[in-house]
Amino acid sequence: MTKNTGISNNILDLIGNTPLIKLNKITKDLPGNFYAKYEGFNPGHSMKDRIALHIIEEAERQGILKEGSTVIETTSGNTGFSMALVSIIKGYNCILAVSSKAASGKINMLKAMGAKVYVCPAHVKADDPRSYYEVAKRLHAETANSVYINQYFNKLNAEAHYNSTGPEIWKQTNGEITHLVAASGTGGTISGVAKYLKEQNPDIKVLGVDAFGSILKKFHETGEFDKDEIYPYRIEGLGKNLIPTATDFSVIDVFEKVTDEASAHRARELAVTEGLFTGYTSGAIIQATMQYSEQGYFNENSKVVLILPDHGSRYMEKIYCDDWMKEQGFFDSQKQAHAVVEYVK
Repeated sequence: MTKNTGISNNILDLIGNTPLIKLNKITKDLPGNFYAKYEGFNPGHSMKDRIALHIIEEAERQGILKEGSTVIETTSGNTGFSMALVSIIKGYNCILAVSSKAASGKINMLKAMGAKVYVCPAHVKADDPRSYYEVAKRLHAETANSVYINQYFNKLNAEAHYNSTGPEIWKQTNGEITHLVAASGTGGTISGVAKYLKEQNPDIKVLGVDAFGSILKKFHETGEFDKDEIYPYRIEGLGKNLIPTATDFSVIDVFEKVTDEASAHRARELAVTEGLFTGYTSGAIIQATMQYSEQGYFNENSKVVLILPDHGSRYMEKIYCDDWMKEQGFFDSQKQAHAVVEYVK
């Protein structure tokens, strides 16, 4: 590519360097300044583009991925889309084991990107042969010349964010960030970004977000894996029923749990207050930020960065669907749809 022409070699050149956007309305009653790191600006519409590109290119450098190889991964949707995207450009086959928690629209998107998709039941134990973890392992064993990415236990997951997202946030805030609010699923994002930021300033507070039904918060506080913490919940890409080794709990200061219902409403509120059309986990991060504020974590001098993981288009059949919200019992007399559609005959 000729320098300074504005032309990219391919879509992978557009990964990273996402904007940091000041929140003005949704956080107006909170002390401090709040900024959204909007990862929906990645070409695959989520922060998972970063880890897909980094992990695949590292596998290429090590000679693990070769011509005709197959990339295999477990995903709730976003990582799979990013893996499929990178595989297209790199010339690899892509097989994905997907949680049934993923909306059908997400599954259709994966198929549209040329991936072979196996949909696995969400609410089974991690070691159940039907779980997407075990299905991915089986497919890897059965598929010659394949690589199982295994984002939950891959140190390159966090390394991708240590190398890119962390430095971007530090530069964009001129090193003035005081708090980071980030979700933890695989833990790669929060771990990599936190490690980088704390190396620059160890006083930065890293505030994790977990879901009710997940074991991460209690494990962080006690070191105990408590199976009684596990029960079904709706938020995708947040929380876990196992302990991912990609998570570095030592760089996370505290966790806060949020509910499915509050998170769904916060995502919808973010859209109509800030014009930011984001996913379910982003709503969880906004809700957790409100809860952290109530607990006194911020003051008027705080500069808080919230990592918003993906774009709202992935959730049209869920949190942005009024019928789905009603089915979940998320609408009542106080919390109803924001707008009415009228059909003119």
